[in-house]
Amino acid sequence: MKKKLGLPAQIAIALVAGIVFGLICYFANIASFTTNYLKPFGTIFVNLLKFIVVPVVLLSMIDGIVSMGDMKKVGSVGWKTVAYFLCTTAIACVIGLVIANIFNGANLFPVLQNAEGAEWTGKTSQNFMDTLVAIFPDNMWKSFSSADMLQVIVISLLLGGGILAAGEKAKMAKDLVSTLYAVIEKVMTFIISLSPIGVFTMMTWVVATQGPKILGSLGLVLLCAYIAYILHAVLVYSASASAFARINPLKFFKGAAPAMIFAFTSTSSAATLPVSEECASDLGAEKSISSFVLPLGATINMDGTAIYQCVATIFLATCSGIHLTLGQMVIIVITATLASIGTAGTPGAGMIMLAMVLTAMGIDVNMIMIIYGVDRLFDMGRTCLNVTGDISCSLCVTQWEKKRLQK
Repeated sequence: MKKKLGLPAQIAIALVAGIVFGLICYFANIASFTTNYLKPFGTIFVNLLKFIVVPVVLLSMIDGIVSMGDMKKVGSVGWKTVAYFLCTTAIACVIGLVIANIFNGANLFPVLQNAEGAEWTGKTSQNFMDTLVAIFPDNMWKSFSSADMLQVIVISLLLGGGILAAGEKAKMAKDLVSTLYAVIEKVMTFIISLSPIGVFTMMTWVVATQGPKILGSLGLVLLCAYIAYILHAVLVYSASASAFARINPLKFFKGAAPAMIFAFTSTSSAATLPVSEECASDLGAEKSISSFVLPLGATINMDGTAIYQCVATIFLATCSGIHLTLGQMVIIVITATLASIGTAGTPGAGMIMLAMVLTAMGIDVNMIMIIYGVDRLFDMGRTCLNVTGDISCSLCVTQWEKKRLQK
């Protein structure tokens, strides 16, 4: 019996086939064929992504908040862990934006042209204060129907906090969220399983209409993301482990290497947990602390995802001919930080969250298919970074707790 190809392999094959067929159409000067007959199928897939974004964000964030109800029991360990994750994720966003803007400023990211030679355009930018006011919803259903993602995040935080505050009375609401989220995860898995079709049709169309130059651009955006990944690991994780846990950076990376390699190849923070716990223990983390920090980190610590979202957003905004203001970049930091925390554990969920960030920035979600085909290559680096951050956090919290108990 032949073994069925996994989804990453199917996407890789679809990507290569789309590039080859797109180049044939480009040089044969029949790009209009891809626009008229292939792109619509890619558009259907993107529409399904748009459809699933709001329920995934809403339910995954509420479920994540509710699942942290046990944090009252762990007291200081809980808030220190969450504070560490929030701070490092915000720093990750800043690093991602800085590196992406350096690449963009050097004109390494392209502005794509459509079939008629005109640039794609995005929403008119608004100032930061207007955006800040617009974050807070006045009508929940309107926020859902218009897919205003910043408002959906605020609604998720409020509802999740309300369920936690209501305690035992909210048991039915808690169970309902958990049940609905399980259903949505299955729907999302089905939509993600259609990725090869979306990748092939949209990649064929992009290459046929843009030519070979777009392939070099994908290589550059990958390079940009990995530079940001490495900088974050060195400047934030090893530095914090050195400053707070008194561990030499070389010793830290050597000790964390098995988990980093496993995460890089498996692209799953959850699957890497046993290896992460062993590495953290060998580096000196208390087992009682690492057993709390690492599973929580696998759920809410998504620094690699945050960097990816920032780099991809700048890249796709430039491709769309959109210039993002400083105020909008601040909103990207806020959105990507919260979105990365709400990222579901299902493979491909990072792409759903990228669709959310693009929607918040007014960038055409169809642009996501330019980058989707090489998402696995991004995913390897970002999962490796996420796991490294979990180990660093467990070491820092262990040291902080020792100091607290000594007082």
